[in-house]
Formats: sequence, structure tokens, C-alpha cells
Amino acid sequence: MRFHRPRPLSTTPTVSVVVPCYRYGHFLPDAVASALDQPGVDVEVIVVDDASPDDSADVARALAAADPRVRVLVHEQNRGHIRTYNDGLALARGDYVSLLSADDLLTPGALTRAAALFEAHPGVGLVYGYARSFQETVPVADPRVRSWSVYPGRQWLGLATRRGRCFISSPEAVVRRELLADRGYDPRLPHSADFAMWLRAAARWDVARVNGPVQAWYRVHDANMHLTTYAGWLTDLQERQRTFELFFTEEVAGLAGLQAQWPVARRALGREAARRALAARRDGRAEEAAAYRAFARDLQPTSERSLAWRLEALAGTRDPLPAAAALRFAGRAGHHVRWRYERRYGT
Repeated sequence: MRFHRPRPLSTTPTVSVVVPCYRYGHFLPDAVASALDQPGVDVEVIVVDDASPDDSADVARALAAADPRVRVLVHEQNRGHIRTYNDGLALARGDYVSLLSADDLLTPGALTRAAALFEAHPGVGLVYGYARSFQETVPVADPRVRSWSVYPGRQWLGLATRRGRCFISSPEAVVRRELLADRGYDPRLPHSADFAMWLRAAARWDVARVNGPVQAWYRVHDANMHLTTYAGWLTDLQERQRTFELFFTEEVAGLAGLQAQWPVARRALGREAARRALAARRDGRAEEAAAYRAFARDLQPTSERSLAWRLEALAGTRDPLPAAAALRFAGRAGHHVRWRYERRYGT
């Protein structure tokens, strides 16, 4: 990975922002306004309403009538979020493409900063940054860019594999339109299709990050999909496992050296499941702990040799308090260090 000094944007690239919407008409004006507030780039916004039963379609049409940069596609029947994403992406004409949920926001100049990085590094296929969550009041974002990180795609892929997770929330990600030429989001992965796309990008392109500013605001509310339809860490682990499985069995054919990383991802997921089993056992959630253990054992039997797994097993046979307390302290310290590094550099 190399750090680069940011360069100002010297061209005027086009960026397409696809805004899928289902019953989020009350959020839609702010989302669209945030996508249009991007100096130095030509932005088109494509709102795709998935047959919302509220007034979302009318709100979208009013926004299009007020600004020629906004286009609207309304589904006559509900087709689900993956089909909604892909229908919008199919209409994108920009050099670069971003998918922004109707309840999220881009920060001012986020697309400008991403486009400048793309223009300076033509081998980069995916640019992301820091996405910060909020609930009601939108914080003020500092636009200053500290640096650019540019990863060889396979290095970034290796980091994601060793951690067994994704580093991108989603609204802060921008891709080259060429990356979408063959297909968009995978309907077999309703929970993690974005993660699958980032893996696919890293297998063939370099990956870069804008370091410093918040690039997007992720709105947290009761109707978030990850809090409703796909709630729970076990569901998240299962969906990540499915994402890696499809990637390593279908995407990496002909790409030398990548297949060997599949066992690495399995071990990472097994370790995380063992840690979560230990936490569940400690908190008296025996049934949940058993589900994590079963997932880890089925995925990677050798994960039983990991420290977290052995301590979790120990919890069932004797008083685990000293070991658990030590692990909890180490885990919190390690999590804080990792979070600080990821916040600063993105991996």
C-alpha cells in the first residue's frame, strides 16, 4: 500500500448516483440534495422507487421536475432491493458510479474527492472513505483530505480475507462504470451483495481510500435492513461465509494465487464465531453460544485450536472468570487499536 499526496481535480468527470427508495420519500430530498452538492463533477441522480406504498414516487418526480440532473424510474410492482439497485445501475452513464440509499447522505465534495483520486490513478477501480453513522441531526463534516491510500487490489483482498470481513459500509463507495459492465449486484446475496462487488473489484483493480474526511453519513433508525430483515451477528457471519464461498468458487477462476485464500477466510470467520460464542456464554446466552460453536465447527474444525475457541470451551467446564477477564481486556484493547487504524487508513 502506498500513501499519496492528494491532487486537485483537473478534469470534469461525470458521476452517476443511484438512489434506491422504498418508503423513504421523507428522506429522499436530503439524499438527492447531498448527491447534487458536489462541485467540480457533473452529477446525474437516478432515483429508483420500488413501488413504495407511500408518496415516495411523487416526491421523486417533484425532485426531477425541479432539477434536470435528476431522473426517476418507478417500479409498477415491488421487485426487491437488489433488482432496484441493478435497474438503477443499468441506467448510469457516468464515468464513476455510486449507490446511495435514500436514507443516507453524501458529504459535500465527497464525489469530487473520489473522482480526483480516480483521475490521478487510472488503475483504481474502487474508491471509498470513512462513513460515519448518525441518527437525527447531521453533523458538520471537515472536508480536509490528509492523504490517499492506494492498495494493489490483491493486497486489499488479502486483508479482507484475513480479517474475514468488509471494510466498507457502502454509501462512501464509488466504482468505475467499467466494473459494472458485466453485471451488477448478485441477487443470491441480498445481505452482502455490496461486499461481493468489492471483492470482485479488488480481484481485478486497485483499491484506494480518501483518508481524513467523512465521505458519507449512514443513517441509523429502526427500519434499517441490518436491524430488521438481516439482524444478528450470526446472520452476518453466515452471509459473509456465503459471499466468500461464491467469490472463491466462481470469481477467481483463471486468477492465479487467489484460490489459496479461501481457507484463510474460513479460519477468520471461525475465529470470530468462537469469540462471539465466548461472549454469549459469558452473558448467559447459552443457546446463542451453541449456534456460534456449530457455525465455527462446520466451517473450520481447526478453529478449535484457536485461543478464543479453547477459552470458550473452558467456560463450559470450570470457572472461566480469570481467563475471560484477561481475554476481554485484551479484546477491548485490540479492538480499539484496530478501530483507530481502520478509521485512519481504511483496513
